Parts: sequence; C-alpha cells; structure tokens
Amino acid sequence: MPYRYLRIALPGPFAQLFDYIPPTITPIMSCQPGCRILVPFGRQRKIGVVIDHASETAIAPTKIRRADKLLDSSPFILAEDLDYLRWVAEYYHYPLGDVILAAFPARLRKQPCALPYTDQVCRLIVDPATAFAAVARAPRQQAILKALLKNPMYSALQALHKDAKKIVGCLQQKGLICLSDDTPEPHKPVCTAAEYPLNAEQNTVIQAIQATFGQFQVHLLVGVTGSGKTEVYLQLANQVLQRGQSVLILVPEIGLTPQLAERYNERFSNDVTVIHSGLTNNARERAWHQNRLGITPCIVGTRSTILNPIPRLGLIIVDEEHEPAYKQQDGLRYSARDMAIVRARRAQCPVILGTATPSLESLHNVHTGRYQHHRMQQRAGGAKPPQLSILDIRDQPLQAGISEPLRNALQSTLAAGDQAMIYLNRRGYAPVLTCYSCGWVSECDQCDAYQTLHRTAAQLRCHHCGAIHPIPTACPACGQHDLHPLGQGTEKVGDYLQDMFPDVPLIRIDRDATSRKGSLQSLISQVHTPGAAILVGTQMLAKGHHFPRVTFVGVLDADSGLFSADFRGSERMAQLLTQVAGRAG
Repeated sequence: MPYRYLRIALPGPFAQLFDYIPPTITPIMSCQPGCRILVPFGRQRKIGVVIDHASETAIAPTKIRRADKLLDSSPFILAEDLDYLRWVAEYYHYPLGDVILAAFPARLRKQPCALPYTDQVCRLIVDPATAFAAVARAPRQQAILKALLKNPMYSALQALHKDAKKIVGCLQQKGLICLSDDTPEPHKPVCTAAEYPLNAEQNTVIQAIQATFGQFQVHLLVGVTGSGKTEVYLQLANQVLQRGQSVLILVPEIGLTPQLAERYNERFSNDVTVIHSGLTNNARERAWHQNRLGITPCIVGTRSTILNPIPRLGLIIVDEEHEPAYKQQDGLRYSARDMAIVRARRAQCPVILGTATPSLESLHNVHTGRYQHHRMQQRAGGAKPPQLSILDIRDQPLQAGISEPLRNALQSTLAAGDQAMIYLNRRGYAPVLTCYSCGWVSECDQCDAYQTLHRTAAQLRCHHCGAIHPIPTACPACGQHDLHPLGQGTEKVGDYLQDMFPDVPLIRIDRDATSRKGSLQSLISQVHTPGAAILVGTQMLAKGHHFPRVTFVGVLDADSGLFSADFRGSERMAQLLTQVAGRAG
C-alpha cells in the first residue's frame, strides 16, 4: 500500500507523533525523515520534524490536516542520528519532539529559513614579506596574517580572535588582503604544529587506545594534573582525523573552551569548530552546519554538543569526566558523559574519559571490567608534584579569611617573582548581611536561601533563585543602622589582598568578573603575563587551566565540603582540592 501520511514530531509535552497529509504539490517522498516541516497545530503554526511515512492513520479522513510547507530540501538529521535521539527520549522519558528539536540550533527551531552556509576566504593580495612589513608595528594584524596563512577561512579567524572583523577591515583598507565568498568542502585538518615528545606513560596509553580504533571501548584515563593528557588527546585526534573520521571533544564548561580550542587550533591550523551557548544564534547555526556536513570534523563543545548530528564519528573525548556540569538539570535532564558512551557504542568507536580525579561510578566500572583503566602518574616535562600541607586555623586570627602563615607564604611567593592563587568557592563580598542589634539576616523572600552581599554592584543577590535587591541602608526589622557582612567571598578576599599587596596585579576570576563577553579570555591572558601576580577565584580557576607561573595555591575553608547537604559532598571536595592543588608545582 503506498504511503499517504507523514508522521511528525512536534515540540511540546506530547508522547505521540502526529499524522499529517503532505503539503500541496510536494511528493510524499520529498518529505524525508529528518527534514523540518511547518504544520498547523490548533490555532498556531509549529515547526516539526518528519520522523516516518505511513500508509494508514487512526484519524478520521475529515479531521486530518495538511502540512503547510516542507522547510528543508534534504534531511538535516540522518537516520542513524534520529535513531539515537529516539533512544535518548525513551531512556530519559522525555517527549520525542523536544529531544529532536533540542538537537537543532535555536534559530532553526523558530525560523523557517536556514542560514545558507557559505564562508568568506581571506586572501593576500601582496606577497607575505610585503604584508608583514606593512604591519610591523601592529602585533594584532601580524597575528591575523599568520593565522590566515595557515587557514584563510574567515570563520576560523573569528573563532581565534575576538576583534577579527575590525582587524580584517584594517588589512583591507591597507590593500593587503581581499575577501571572497566560498562554499567549504569536507576535508582533513592538517597537523601543522610540531607534536611534543611523549614519555613512556603517554606512549603506552596511545598504543592501547590505538588498538581499539574502529570498535567500541571505554577508556578511563586517570592522569595527575600536568601529566600531558591534552597532548595524548591531540595525537590520538590527529590519527583519527587522518583516517577521514570526526572527533568530538566535550568540556564541562564554557570557560574551558577558549583555552582548549586554542590548543587544538594551534595544532590543526585553526580548523576546529567550537560550540557552546555563549555564541550568537547565527554563529552557533553555522558551526552546527559545519558539524553535520563534516566540513570541520574536529569539534570542541559543551554538554549539549552530544546531541548534534556528527557524521563518521571516530573518537569521543570527555575531558574532566567527573564534573557535575556534564549533567543537564532542567528541561531534558541527561548526563552528557553517559550519552557519549552510548553514542560511541552506536558509532563503534572508542571513548576516552579523562580526569585527574575519577568519579566513583567510573572506578566501579573499571573494577567490573567494563572500562579499560590507564594511569599517568608522571608529570610532563619533569615538573614536580605540589607539596600539600594542612593549616589548622582554630587558634589563628583571620582577616578576610586569611591567616598570618598564609600571608607569609604569599609574601615569599610574590617576592620570588612567581604567581600565587587563592581559591574560595564563594563569590560575592560576603554570604550574609546581618544586623548586630536584632540579629536580622538577609534571607531571600523568594526561597529559603540567604542573599549574598555584592558590594561592588551594591546589591543583595540570591545565588539559588536569582532574586536581586538593593542593599538596605537600615535594618528592615528594627530600623537600626547596624548592618555588617558576615563571612567572606572572592570579592572581599580580593579587596583585602589588593590592600595588602598594592604593587602586585590582582586578577579575580569568578562568574561576576567574567560576565562580559571576552572578559575571561582577557583575564586568562593577564595570568600568562610574566611577573608576580595574585589570582583569586572560584571553581572557574580549578578546572583544566594551564597556569605555568603559579607556584603556590592557598585554599580557604578547605573542609567546607564535608558539611554539604549533597551526599557526594566529600567526593566532590576531594576532587576539587586535588584539581586546585594541581594548578601549582
């Protein structure tokens, strides 16, 4: 019996698919599974995705409606990816339409027209020697020229330099380069930067993972901080890319993507796609098209990237696999780490779970034989591991949470011209504002949490529900002007250290200090500037960053995780302390 109806997944709390008649003058076979389609739904028009064709329907012929318009001439999501997304919806008990639409960028969920994927190519009009001579006093223009000699695609320059548009405009005005439209083709990224020599442990790990290319295997790579795990990833990724396959590298947070993407871009001639929620809708859609078409087969992204269509998948790398940030906590709740393992099994490729502090469930899977276990205990380049010591502060007078022995250690580190890091997992100025007269505390009126004092912004903010209030001038309960902050956050610690060491640059890295676009990259670049400096920050400092000049780390309230309401609080605390300590040494 010939097919007559389309089965379509629509966004919303629907457990079933919906049957429609194909659009007028559109053959049913043109409406292929994976194509978007515009349909009437009640009084609205919704964008759905064709899932299947059917020859019969349970709906009365007079009630079945006709679809308005087929939006895509070819499927955006192929059959194997649709099958994977159907598994996700079933496993996590979430509506299929919402799961499939979550695999699309935001624009394609709401706008009928997709962006035509074309890119611009930057070409030198003059010979390189003349071009570099013309920008001898412009280091940023020199950097762009060097980058386009490796990869002339304009999108690659934008991913590498935040001011690429302005700099390219200057080079055009000088008559050094020209821009032309081009449609990229799938290709193998070329490894242009020299690979670092490997030690015995790194070679052993690479050989063991190489042996599983082309088959499914989970590898738990446990390497101490600074053991060279990233170099292992790079060399394995290069081998997979040269086989004509794709590599997906997952990172837990947006803050880690610029540094890691820079390492991969440096190795692969700026030929890496970066995807995270900090991109604009247009940039994210173009990157998504690069993924699904296999134009740039090396992808660095955060947890949602695991839903994206990626052809010819040959290797998945989950960096910092223990991080709770891999779990989506609202809407479609999922674990990107677990989904990476399922996706690797379906693609018959290896998956690497890399970390210095493995999660307990991963260690359990090693003991039961489900994962291969690889250890790297030696720091790369002969670096020494950090020396750990515990300071009992019960009898120590504290100023902004800092004791005299800690101040002395900071003084010695800075005097030697090195950098020091102070870690406190609490942003803001103080966690509580209180009245000494009546005992009032700054409780949130929207939830059960306390409001944190942010003195620079002159606000009380609830970090639980997001409520914001101005700082009261008098106690709301008794009217007395006797309000005082209790405890300390990174803002207070930073102010104190700036007063204590006024001649030393202080760099604060937390969510408040990095809220503006490009601010994190700017702060990280300051860290890499030679000379003494003090870094103050939260968990953003602890995860995966490379700070070669940091030789001392101080952790405030190191035992706070023992009193967490989370049943995994002690595990998280041990992981975090190990990660923070690894920034030094």
